[in-house]
Amino acid sequence: MTDERRSGCPINLSVEVLGDKWSLVVIRDMMFGNLRHFRELLQNSQEGIASNILASRLQRLTELGLVSRAPDPTHKQKVIYSLTEPAIQLVPVMAHLGAWGRRHLPVTRELAVRAELLERGGPQLWDEFMDELREQHLGIPRPPGRESVFVKLRTAYEAALAEQSA
Repeated sequence: MTDERRSGCPINLSVEVLGDKWSLVVIRDMMFGNLRHFRELLQNSQEGIASNILASRLQRLTELGLVSRAPDPTHKQKVIYSLTEPAIQLVPVMAHLGAWGRRHLPVTRELAVRAELLERGGPQLWDEFMDELREQHLGIPRPPGRESVFVKLRTAYEAALAEQSA
C-alpha cells in the first residue's frame, strides 16, 4: 500500500480509499447481508465479483483498517471478516448513496427497499444500525430493548422479493 496521495482533500482521500469498483460493494454485503466469510461474500455477490478481485479487495480493506480478519473459532481453515469502526461509520454514507441511487437510477424494488427504509429512518435509524453492527462485528453490546434494524431491513427485502415473484 503506497502512502502517495493526490492531495489532502477529504473527498479525494475518501475516493482513493473507497472509489474503486468493488470496495463499497464488499462493505455493503458485510453490512447489510452480514456476510463474514470469503465464500459467503463470493457466492452471494449479486454483481458477480470474481474470487481474485474479492481477495484483493478484502486484503486492501484490511490494510486500510476498514475490515479486520481473524481465525474463525468454528472452523480451523476459515477466517471471519469484520467491519471496523471506520467502516461502520459509513452507514450514513451508504444511506445517502442508496437514496441518491433510488431517485436517479433504474433500481429494482427489492434491491431499493432497504435504501428506502434507511432514508425514511434517518439519523436515528442509522445510529441504531451502527450500534447493531458494533455488536455483530466488534462485540460491543448495543443498548437493550431496541428492535433489530438488520431484521427490519432483511424482512423488507424478503417481502419485496416475495411480492416480485408473486
